Amino acid sequence: MSADKHNTNNPFQNNYSDQADELLVQAAIAGDKNALQNLILRHQVFVYNLALKMTKDKSDAEDLTQEVFIKAITALSKFESKSKFRTWLYRITVNHFLNDSRKKSLHPLDFENYFNELDNVPVNDLNEQEKVEMADSVEELRIRCTSGMLLCLDKKQRLIYILGDLFEVGHRMGAEIVGISSANFRISLMRARNDLQNWMTKRCGLLNPENPCRCSKKTKAFIELGIVNPKDLQFNIRYKMKIAELSRKNADNIVNTVEAIQKKIFQSHPLQEPANANKIVDEVVNNDLIKMVLSV
Repeated sequence: MSADKHNTNNPFQNNYSDQADELLVQAAIAGDKNALQNLILRHQVFVYNLALKMTKDKSDAEDLTQEVFIKAITALSKFESKSKFRTWLYRITVNHFLNDSRKKSLHPLDFENYFNELDNVPVNDLNEQEKVEMADSVEELRIRCTSGMLLCLDKKQRLIYILGDLFEVGHRMGAEIVGISSANFRISLMRARNDLQNWMTKRCGLLNPENPCRCSKKTKAFIELGIVNPKDLQFNIRYKMKIAELSRKNADNIVNTVEAIQKKIFQSHPLQEPANANKIVDEVVNNDLIKMVLSV
């Protein structure tokens, strides 16, 4: 995947090729298996990363991605070109995530309990050599820890924050995806920002340097607890770009406010590709229901 901000395969860019989606939809409905595969591949990374930020669980994120595409593609013949395919697909995605009550990883955590658990992890300062040797593990913990903070938002707030601040989806498109007014989208996004900011300002060293909690100081303990495995990283792996590079704005903008720093913390997370990307596509395309509905 290219990090070029003008990449027309980026569905959050203004110059994204919706016409290509429409052609693939028409071909898929007509039974073209390659068109169906390409349609899934065009949107799989975004659905998967939304699922991953919603759950912080790779296995559940892959399951949710597969479930979303099966649900969307079995309803593909009902898609009308009155709206963009990507908006239609992401509306299905959002509804699926909000209505799924089976996956515990989607359920919200409690801010106070979450930060108290982090505080209880022992602190160990790293020497200069350890900082170099353990850099990937420190970054792994930073991504893991801040992803957990997102889970402390309720599901709808979490979705709106991920869409609005991480992926910088515009208020109009975000509102259409979530199924609310633009005004309500802005208000919900502001509340999510404030909830995160209030807790991070009080407890997280990334946002407030006066706080004692530092990822580098907790890394040894998390490794000893078996939560971070330097030989098997789960979050700081398999990516070609940062979420910030996906956004419509320059990733190198000057950051000088608390809100901007908070946004940069989350936008610096990797945009990951699923470990079983081809498996997801194959299982969706070869699903019996999809074969029956689309005759692929």
